[in-house]
Amino acid sequence: MTRPSLRPVPRPPSPAGPRALFGAAPPGARGPAPRPARGSAPGPVPRRARRRRTAPLAAAALAAVLLLAAGCGGRATTHHKPGTGHEQATGNGGTLLAARDESGHRLRELPAADAPSVRAEARPDTEGGWNVHLTVERFRFTPESTGGGALAGRGHARLLVDGREAARAYGPWFHVPSGARTLTVRLYADDHTVWATAGAPVQTTLTLTPSAQSPSARTPSAGASSAPTPSPPPAPTPTGRTLDIRVTGSTVTPAPSRVELRKGERITLRVTADRADTVHVHGYDREAALAPGTPATLTLTADRTGLFEVETHESGLVLTQLVVR
Repeated sequence: MTRPSLRPVPRPPSPAGPRALFGAAPPGARGPAPRPARGSAPGPVPRRARRRRTAPLAAAALAAVLLLAAGCGGRATTHHKPGTGHEQATGNGGTLLAARDESGHRLRELPAADAPSVRAEARPDTEGGWNVHLTVERFRFTPESTGGGALAGRGHARLLVDGREAARAYGPWFHVPSGARTLTVRLYADDHTVWATAGAPVQTTLTLTPSAQSPSARTPSAGASSAPTPSPPPAPTPTGRTLDIRVTGSTVTPAPSRVELRKGERITLRVTADRADTVHVHGYDREAALAPGTPATLTLTADRTGLFEVETHESGLVLTQLVVR
């Protein structure tokens, strides 16, 4: 008797078949899945639609950033030094040229219509030397912002006596000692570049002729006695501040800084250097010779407001700055 062959009986498909795993309709459902009715709550926005909606916002943000960047590259500005209480100033800074003056400062070109001008008039002083008055146009002295950015119509003047720079002027009046033959007044910007027009520095030059009324040219009268006149006793020196400065090579101790003074206050500068030199106070035209190892004393009364540098002539070191308010 032949036995029948045994075959495996196939099982019916499970309700959770492959189609159910991928979101197919449940068993027994016919046709495609129904679409949501109109007016129902919208589902999540597709990714491509989100990209199309955010593109204009990104473009607007980029435009705003570009506008801010363009604003940062505008006209030059000068930030006044701390404590002056002045607002920020803006303006045209001209065109920086490759040419330089005798001291190595570059020229800064301005059109003739915007460039400043300067005239000088010298009057003999009864105690010797000359009192010089400057008349400037399209320019004003700004000692409070010296060292800042170059702005048209602002800065200071430098005085060249017989071709050599002798001092700076932060106002229209200053004094030139006797013995000078020529005086050149040149206008500089706050960043120490030279104001120029048509490629030439803005400056004026005077020829100083010794006056017959100066003390060096006076002759004693016939009835005058040759005996020396006793000098009156020195008046008591008013109390004031004393600043000790030591120069060793190119090192200044204490480090150069600003000394605040009230108008009318008296200050004594005591400078000791390791080499022969001359210490000079710009704006006041006061100077004293320095001998190696020997302190030199220079006393002055701060009778004018502004920023005045104290420096050495030969080594060109800035020792300190006097701010008079």
